[in-house]
Amino acid sequence: MRDAEFFRRWMAAATAAVDREAARLTELDSPIGDADHGANLQRGFTAVLAALEADPPDHPGGVLQLAGRTLISTVGGASGPLYGTLLRRAGKELGEAAEVGDDELRRALYAGVGAVAQLGGAAPGDKTMLDALVPGVAALSTSYRAARDAAEHGALATVPLRARKGRAGYLGERSIGHEDPGAASSALLLAALADVAEAAAAEDAAGGAA
Repeated sequence: MRDAEFFRRWMAAATAAVDREAARLTELDSPIGDADHGANLQRGFTAVLAALEADPPDHPGGVLQLAGRTLISTVGGASGPLYGTLLRRAGKELGEAAEVGDDELRRALYAGVGAVAQLGGAAPGDKTMLDALVPGVAALSTSYRAARDAAEHGALATVPLRARKGRAGYLGERSIGHEDPGAASSALLLAALADVAEAAAAEDAAGGAA
């Protein structure tokens, strides 16, 4: 079972990943966006971490809802509303349970991804964050590692696609040949989740062996 601390660790790991990859995300955004994706997410997730430290929720759903609200209020452009919707909707789906299972988390993330698709009017293949989120969340039914790998593969698979949504959609053929920055950052989010889950499993194994 996953408690609030697990979800706080996930957000901390996501913040570290965005800090580490901010320059790359902005570089990906430069030819097909506003060249600010990395900086925007870096600011947003730093604010998420501060909000969670200042007033830590005591249940998983509360962690995700606070993270989502913070991203919406601090990140400009489309990224704030989209990532904020993902996390807020997932948090709402988890409710106020003190602990949640992996199946519940997967269903909550499915709900969040569905909310993102509805908000952005996008679908897999449109060269958006959904190209990483949809296969990544689907692979959670196998394992966290499978989810990370599927999301990373989905992000890379956006390179040959023509964008149909967002600012990149206005570029037409010129959007081909570039990895979608939203898909890349979504892959980071699921990779952070996998890292935290694997670390928790290792801690449990060590505790059982003690």
